[in-house]
Amino acid sequence: MKYEALNVYTKKGTELTGVLFSEKKSDWLMIAITGVHGNFYSNPFYVNIGQTLNENEIDFLYAQTRDAFGQIESNNKVTGKKEIIGSFNEDFNEADNDIEAYLDFAQKHNYHHVILAGHSLGANKVIHYLATHDDSRVDHFIFLSPANVRYLTSYLSNAEKQEIMDKVKNGQGEEMLSFSMFGWLPAKARTAEQWLNSPVIDNVHSGDAGDFSQLENIHKTGALLIGTYDTFTEGDPSSFLKNINNHMPTKDKNQLIFIKETGHTYQEKEQEVAEKIASIIKNWQKEKVN
Repeated sequence: MKYEALNVYTKKGTELTGVLFSEKKSDWLMIAITGVHGNFYSNPFYVNIGQTLNENEIDFLYAQTRDAFGQIESNNKVTGKKEIIGSFNEDFNEADNDIEAYLDFAQKHNYHHVILAGHSLGANKVIHYLATHDDSRVDHFIFLSPANVRYLTSYLSNAEKQEIMDKVKNGQGEEMLSFSMFGWLPAKARTAEQWLNSPVIDNVHSGDAGDFSQLENIHKTGALLIGTYDTFTEGDPSSFLKNINNHMPTKDKNQLIFIKETGHTYQEKEQEVAEKIASIIKNWQKEKVN
């Protein structure tokens, strides 16, 4: 297995770190946009995907975004200064720029067929990108376990939500909250406010409630995958995924994959996920030939 660390830069100069799996340079590349804390060290299933795709002569880019770590120091290419990025101070308005940086990398390195994927909150970001960008560089999408943000934020108490809004209203958006969101995410008030209100990430829902306009504006075909024990949805993960697909114009052409008896990060089913993804992409390759 051959892989290498790489750095890409957004248009504003923010440095992002990724991992490229490439045994032998392919014409096909799958880019996987990370979720919160979805770094190379915390989500081992990405190694299975990278290795399996390489065995099938497909390159794989594990695209860590600005929230892949809690806090990490990086070098800004535009300002020349150090900056600290992470889930604690993420600005979701920069999500499209993160994705575009990796697509620019793919274009620069002459990948002619790109699969744009995202896991967890990364899937929500990919949905927003595809809904707002008619990017011809993307052939297909793969949504891996999108996160129901409204469901997650419903666990915040009224007092916690009030603290978030009060700090932002009083010009204290750069201050850290007195609590960790969801019990595990320390955050600045302005980042927490975006968790509550940002349309960039609030685009998949259970049932008919909520705004599905982003999904309705995606005309590319792809695949949607989820573990049947996923707890980042609400109720039944399989119904959640079907509901997402049903709001897409390409619903009849998309593929839905349900990985039985595993959760949000596919514990003990990592290789099954990798093989499903490889099979899907190989079918897309055959369609291109035919």
